[in-house]
Amino acid sequence: MSIKKHSKIRKNDPFFERESKNYEQPLPSREYVLQILEEQGKPVSFEELCALLDMREHEYEMFQRRLGAMEREAQLMRNRKGAYIVPERASLIAGRIEGHADGYGFLVPDDGGDDLFLETKQMSKVLHGDRALARVVGLDRKGRREGAIVEVLERANSKVVGRVLTEHGITVVVPENRRINQDILVTPDSSIKVKAGQVVIVEIVEQPNKHSRPIGRITEVLGNYADPGMEIEIALRKHDLPFEFSAKVVEETKALPDKVKKTEWAGRTDLRDLPLVTIDGETARDFDDAVFAEKKWRGWRLVVAIADVSHYVRPGTALDREAMERGNSVYFPRRVIPMLPEKLSNGLCSLNPDVERLAMVCDMDIGSSGEIKAYKFYPAVFRSQARLTYNQVWSWLSGAAEPGDETHRKLQPQLKALYALFQVLLKARGKRGAIDFETIETMMLFNEQGKIDNIVPVQRNDAHRLIEECMLAANVSASAFLESHKQACLYRIHEGPTPEKLEGLRNFLKEFGLGLSGGDDPGAKDYAALLEKIKPRPDAQLLQTAMLRSLRQAVYSPDNVGHFGLSYEHYTHFTSPIRRYPDLLVHRSIKAVLEGTRYTPGKWDEIGMHCSMTERRADEATRDVTNWLKCYYMRDRIGEEFDGTIAAVVPFGVFVALDSVYVEGLVHVSELGEDYFQYDNVKHQMLGERSGKRYRLGDRLHIRLVRADLETGRIDFVLATAPDAALFVEAPPPKPARKPRK
Repeated sequence: MSIKKHSKIRKNDPFFERESKNYEQPLPSREYVLQILEEQGKPVSFEELCALLDMREHEYEMFQRRLGAMEREAQLMRNRKGAYIVPERASLIAGRIEGHADGYGFLVPDDGGDDLFLETKQMSKVLHGDRALARVVGLDRKGRREGAIVEVLERANSKVVGRVLTEHGITVVVPENRRINQDILVTPDSSIKVKAGQVVIVEIVEQPNKHSRPIGRITEVLGNYADPGMEIEIALRKHDLPFEFSAKVVEETKALPDKVKKTEWAGRTDLRDLPLVTIDGETARDFDDAVFAEKKWRGWRLVVAIADVSHYVRPGTALDREAMERGNSVYFPRRVIPMLPEKLSNGLCSLNPDVERLAMVCDMDIGSSGEIKAYKFYPAVFRSQARLTYNQVWSWLSGAAEPGDETHRKLQPQLKALYALFQVLLKARGKRGAIDFETIETMMLFNEQGKIDNIVPVQRNDAHRLIEECMLAANVSASAFLESHKQACLYRIHEGPTPEKLEGLRNFLKEFGLGLSGGDDPGAKDYAALLEKIKPRPDAQLLQTAMLRSLRQAVYSPDNVGHFGLSYEHYTHFTSPIRRYPDLLVHRSIKAVLEGTRYTPGKWDEIGMHCSMTERRADEATRDVTNWLKCYYMRDRIGEEFDGTIAAVVPFGVFVALDSVYVEGLVHVSELGEDYFQYDNVKHQMLGERSGKRYRLGDRLHIRLVRADLETGRIDFVLATAPDAALFVEAPPPKPARKPRK
């Protein structure tokens, strides 16, 4: 039977042309399949569906694959007789399971609707991360939609990291991920011998159902819970972070040259005589940006040279696939999980001094008021003149020290030009209205056993800010370049506050006699103006924190909606391709424009969501490790008293950040006083019904450490003075709130 004979039915497919372009033998589109099923208004068997869509026998296998994919993504489902139905017609909702440590959970719908509450009995059928279909069965006591799981569509957990627990001769593994709230029974025939308390990897051989718990087989013993570095080993597996390069990646890396070859200079601008330098932290090992500035008649020339990673990591290679899967490098205390193998990240692509390196350059003309008047991008070869550090550069610029050798003395004019340019860019930033939440960063100092000796603040100086402004200029130029040439890319977008969060912030500010200008659509300038206004106030930290929490998280997306926090109409990440995959994609996009072609790595939306996910995954993993190390550190200080500030208010108590050791812990609501305390999420406070005592975000407390539990990661405090007196601790100068990710 020819395709032409039956083309009429198939050509009624609204996406027939799209399918024809993508496939030599086009199948009915997913949208058309759903349309046909909707029109029938009843379950349809495979044979009936094939007849309705004029399918031929030789197409059956491929069509079954397409239907199977639609099932996996919950676009379709089959009833008990195997007939296809549209989930919405069966009042079923598809989504991903989010577990809670207390046993209950939620189904987060794929369509973005309100979550379904799943009580403990329902959660016994699934694990955190699974995909399932659920039916709404009513409302719970809090008025939330409550669901019942009908079918598990996809299992998310094949291997789990956890601790061994043996009770009454039965061995179970307690997952480290508290969202997986079911212990895993270990098969008695396990060939690996383990001891209670050890950390292991367990492979799930039977997933949970309504009749039985999950069953697993131990495949690897990682060691004892308190072994040095164990917290990182756990975090890697708990968050599914790729940490070993495949054999194919190793093979491709070995084939790369050990140094830049002269043949690779062809077609590149030679900048080897330009005194470009890298400025980084003392412990940095991968240098992906070098800078140079010089004064021109009515402005400056700023050159930002970025490691040309795209020259070595080509699309479609194992290196590229691995880099995309990782999404970014992950920086743990004392250990880095790089996005690229060391030969690239610390070798060929690291802008080490006095060796030739390939770069993508953003060469900018900047006016006397800090505006970028012109820019150009080009591939180059150059030699970094020096590897400088922030503290070193600042000591010279501030006059605290003099350069000690001739090389450094020769660099002083261009460093002074950089600093003068920075001051102009800083004024332009203020005029633009970018929000600047400064933060005090901390650094952990470790002993020989790999545990924290001390936690100390790391002060940012103007050398840090100088490099930051140079990178911002290059990033915004990159986004403008790609947008002007209509080349798709991943923008770094940051949307303003949601209407709900904006209303909450304004209600909170009213308590202090303050307001946020800008009406229903405030801009970054409005936030910046309010920040400037509250700086002298003793409650500045409280107010800044509330403002920060009203903003959304920055993400990667091909849809340019601007960057609210930086007050840019367009912004992307160009300056760190060694450690961020989106930057590598931006480099490829720029090269495509320069070569007169287009770059399409696949579905930009999906890549953006993936890169945003890997960024969150890295943040969660590093937070886990940091919290565990801090908990271990505090175990030896139980009974000690501290002063601190309420950093968060939650329904079950207040979290207090200590002044001296930069650690947070919980004062449970039951420890706040003999009263019933009501949680107010708008005013960020706990209020006693009888006494009127108030514990609010930013309040000062004097507390005592009573618990530091490694197994749960919890640090618990109690009030060290009577609740009345606890509210009158002298406040130190306000600390700035945490800066949003750019």
